[in-house]
Amino acid sequence: MSLLKVVVLYGGKSTEHEVSVHSAQTVCQMLEAKADKYQIYPIFISKQGRWFLQQKCGPQTPQDLPVTPVLRDDAHLAALDGSWTLQADVVFPVLHGTNCEDGTMQGFLETLDVPYVGCGVLASAMGMDKEISKLMARQAGAPVLPYRIVSQFKPYDRADLESWTQKTGLPVFVKPVRLGSSVGVRKVKELAQLHEAVSFALQFDTDVMIEKGVDHAREIFCAIYGDETRVVSSACGELRTLAGEFFDYNAKYIVAGGCETKVPADILPQTAQKMRQDSERIFRALRGSGLARVDFLMDKDGAYYFSEINTLPGMSQTSLFPQLFEACGEDYGQILDRLIELARERHARKAALSLSR
Repeated sequence: MSLLKVVVLYGGKSTEHEVSVHSAQTVCQMLEAKADKYQIYPIFISKQGRWFLQQKCGPQTPQDLPVTPVLRDDAHLAALDGSWTLQADVVFPVLHGTNCEDGTMQGFLETLDVPYVGCGVLASAMGMDKEISKLMARQAGAPVLPYRIVSQFKPYDRADLESWTQKTGLPVFVKPVRLGSSVGVRKVKELAQLHEAVSFALQFDTDVMIEKGVDHAREIFCAIYGDETRVVSSACGELRTLAGEFFDYNAKYIVAGGCETKVPADILPQTAQKMRQDSERIFRALRGSGLARVDFLMDKDGAYYFSEINTLPGMSQTSLFPQLFEACGEDYGQILDRLIELARERHARKAALSLSR
């Protein structure tokens, strides 16, 4: 049996570039351990959008071979110097953030007509947009917190936003609509901080969400994998912030010991079950396929609210996605196998569709 040629994509033109590389190192290591099944091709994408074939997954090195995607019958990738081509069996994007998991890369891979792991164009784009995903979650029956949207394209009524904030109650969280890893997020505890937080968030995105805060909220997570026919949800887990007042970028990636994970989360069994059901409904409502992580906020009384869905969550051994499933007794390596199978099955179904009347 011939080996499956798997291209692992990572890095990218994103504020989450370094997080992506870290995730990809784990994915490559685990897939490379299955040497009887896969041939792995690590492809690094620079912050300038250039592609490089690496000998070993990691940060860019001078030895990396510059390559480019190509639209050819015999290849999906080719070296710029003509020394190498590859027709991939599947692409495994381990990419986070803007230009990577927002439907941009997924649309490009659709154009290349290559199977790829993860959600498709529509689900990726909707999942990346915090407002659209909340609208879909609400439609699916999940509870959502009140919010307002401010756009870079038109001046907003500062007095109206202040009035809404006072009526809603402080704190509020100000965040870019289409960004992950808590980049650009500010917790506003005083009205005087509001407009500066909006200006800060607008540095990272053209639209900003101002959302009612759950002060000292518990952050509960549920992981998902599957497709239209079957969705599997994980145990619920909790991240407790030890550095700062909420789970911001520093707590996630900068401060050693900035947070601790508890899997399964210490919540009522019936609450955990309902969160899992809501996670599955939201995933289906977005027409998800592949994998995702659904995030909730829980208040001191045990009420919870949908926060966001991450359609390409962190995938290192210390990331939530593998931890949540390992708590259910599922093997992470087998989940990666299944994600690759799902990608190939979805591509085969699309290829079987008629292109003429």
